[in-house]
Amino acid sequence: MTDTTWLDATAQAELVRNGDVSPAELVEAAIERVQRVNPEIDAVVRDRFDAARAEAAGELPDGPFRGVPMLLKDMGCHLAGEATHYGTSVLREAAWCWPTESYLARHFRAAGFVPLGRTNVPELGTTVTTEPHANGPARNPYDVGRSTGGSSGGSAAAVAAGLVPVAHASDGGGSIRIPASECGLVGLKPTRARVSQGPDVGESWAGATIDGVVTRSVRDTAAVLDAIGRPMPGDPYVAPPFARPLVQEVGAPVGRLRVGLLDVDPGERYLDHPQCRAAVERAGRLLEDLGCSVEPGTPDAMFDPQFGRFFNVTIAGDTALTISAFERVLGRPVRDDELEPRNAAYRAAGQRMTAEDYLGARHVLGRWTRRMAAWWALPEDGGQGFDLLVTPTVGAPPPELGWFTAEGPEQEGRRINSFIPYTAQFNVTGQPAISLPLHWTDEGLPVGVQLVAAYGREDVLVRVAAALEEAAPWADRRPAVSA
Repeated sequence: MTDTTWLDATAQAELVRNGDVSPAELVEAAIERVQRVNPEIDAVVRDRFDAARAEAAGELPDGPFRGVPMLLKDMGCHLAGEATHYGTSVLREAAWCWPTESYLARHFRAAGFVPLGRTNVPELGTTVTTEPHANGPARNPYDVGRSTGGSSGGSAAAVAAGLVPVAHASDGGGSIRIPASECGLVGLKPTRARVSQGPDVGESWAGATIDGVVTRSVRDTAAVLDAIGRPMPGDPYVAPPFARPLVQEVGAPVGRLRVGLLDVDPGERYLDHPQCRAAVERAGRLLEDLGCSVEPGTPDAMFDPQFGRFFNVTIAGDTALTISAFERVLGRPVRDDELEPRNAAYRAAGQRMTAEDYLGARHVLGRWTRRMAAWWALPEDGGQGFDLLVTPTVGAPPPELGWFTAEGPEQEGRRINSFIPYTAQFNVTGQPAISLPLHWTDEGLPVGVQLVAAYGREDVLVRVAAALEEAAPWADRRPAVSA
């Protein structure tokens, strides 16, 4: 069989359509890679190999990715009758299985994907590194002593190491883009409500969370979002439709876009590593070569301290609600010592707050969002008329495992916040943002660059990302640990 290890999902699906390889062969090859490589990186925490083999040998839907193996994050995207543990020991020990299938899982299946298992996540997805007490850390294939990012760290490590071409990811404060940056991948956070969270969830984290994937190619990212990005009955709100499928934006002319390069120091409470600044400068030069008008520019509200304070209120409220939901399905209380200290603190804060506290935070964030959005708005609407903002994805290259908790639980939150000056803002505004692997340190560590477009404009991001991929290709990059 053709070696499919480093083929993207689009290429693997084409082999199936042409009869050059069968879905069963693709799946078996991916299973072999997981079994061989995963012990070094701990990206996959639970497999469903027997089910995957049976599905690949059966009548798969004739979708655009028929027979292509993938992995699902161990958070959300429920498969009926199967476990999703959210990185917790309590659900793992209870062997709890979800009774319903999420719309997202249904869309992945309809596209023809075959899920092989679940990937490592931090407990409840509330941090930016994947080091859960329940499963142990996922390890970065570029340096196994370093973080993969989080919360989709296991998915990113698996794709970067060549186990599968695409893996499910989700993003509430950067959890698609951060692991993509740290593992040298493409990570697109879609516009709010582009991907349905039903039927069990209307919105979470006050509408900040969204699902997507991590991939090795822009065309895969575009084509997968075409397959999963559609409204479903009962969704509380929907994203504006595209003029044409996103995959048609790959290779389309970029045009003379107005691009702002981050030109404001985020402040002492945030990391601001020179390698991340260098990544943005290089991206600016590439964009100028593509014909864009590039200039310094940053939304005035980008680093408003009110943002983080009130966003944390919504996270605390939602975390308390999630743990209460687990208690209902388990039929017993969840003790603080069964949670990591970070989540016990979030639950306590969520339980103390009033409805007025929570709704007041959402009101403040709503006003802040309008200030942010004006940067992309047309001048006749009171805006500054930019098409794209370019920032580092995170504040530093991948840190060593254990760095976030090295000073104890009381300092963990400070270190988490210091590492992500640039991502969570766009979960709250709902804007699409993509991390691209455009820079590498002298030690060979990947450093992502984030591009942010106006609400609903993933088409602009895909067009520009595909042009950057052609101008500064990354497909031949291989981590130290890989298939």
